[in-house]
Amino acid sequence: MVVRMRHTKSHTKNRRSHHALKSTSFTKCENCKALKRRHTVCSACGFYRGKKVLDLVKKLEKKQKKAKAKKAEANK
Repeated sequence: MVVRMRHTKSHTKNRRSHHALKSTSFTKCENCKALKRRHTVCSACGFYRGKKVLDLVKKLEKKQKKAKAKKAEANK
C-alpha cells in the first residue's frame, strides 16, 4: 500500500529538530564556589540556598567506619 499524503524528509527533520539533548547548566555554589547543578544541594559543602542541608563530615565518617568494619570482617 502506498501512503497517499506522505511527509517529506525536510518536514520530518524540522519536527525532530527539538529532540536534541540539551547540556546541563552549572552554577557556582554561594558557600564554597564549587560548580554544582542548579536547584540541587552542593556535593562539596552540603549547602543549599545559604542553609546547611547535609552534614558531609558526619556522612564521610560513617562511610569510613562501615568500610573499616567490612575490612575487619574480611580479614577474619
